[in-house]
Amino acid sequence: MTTDISGNSELLEKIFHEPNRLSIISVLCAAGREMSFNEIKEACNLTDGNLSRHLKALEESGVITISKKFVDSKPRTTVMISVSGLERFNEYLTALGEILAKAKKAIKPEKTHAPAMHARTARA
Repeated sequence: MTTDISGNSELLEKIFHEPNRLSIISVLCAAGREMSFNEIKEACNLTDGNLSRHLKALEESGVITISKKFVDSKPRTTVMISVSGLERFNEYLTALGEILAKAKKAIKPEKTHAPAMHARTARA
């Protein structure tokens, strides 16, 4: 009997599945407000170039909005998750959760121990 673990894989949008973008969106969701470029950079431990590239991809897909303005004669870039971006991310998380739950359920307790470990233990 085979278990279909991939069930909702079509809902796993590639835009979110990249680790750095997943981190960026998670940080924005947790903040619940717009965040500055530097806040996101620090929270996600990314370089300026990496963050810029990922923000551009997220903005082009409609997941976030980016606002650039001057505050006290200094440029300030802020980022906010869009309503549709939040909905899409929620769908992504739900689908990912279901896939992971199926995978976890499919793992039998005896499969969680590597056979080589038992062989080494037996010799000791």
